[in-house]
Amino acid sequence: VQLQASGGGLVQPGGSLRLSCAASGFTFSRYGMGWFRQAPGKEREFVGNIAWSDGRTYYEDSVKGRFTISRDNAKNTVYLQMNNLKPEDTAVYYCAASYERTVVRDYNYDYWGQGTQVTVSS
Repeated sequence: VQLQASGGGLVQPGGSLRLSCAASGFTFSRYGMGWFRQAPGKEREFVGNIAWSDGRTYYEDSVKGRFTISRDNAKNTVYLQMNNLKPEDTAVYYCAASYERTVVRDYNYDYWGQGTQVTVSS
């Protein structure tokens, strides 16, 4: 089982990044996928998720209207499009998978990726 997150980097405030998370070793289409982030000195927090069954999405309030999660089951990949980035979005971003569930709490996720660093700074 592997979740490989990529696409992080350094971006100026107001800029955009698209993170990808490629899955392997499990039946991706049967897993709800979540994105989390952890800033230095802070606890890991939920960013958003996408349902395994119908593709519906749910977002934490601070990213609503700026971030969009999508998935391509044919490519076993979930995406996090981040627009209008702010310095407070700086964190390591993680993708996670939960079998036949679409959940918020991190302890409900079965598999985790290694994280990708996003830094928003001028």
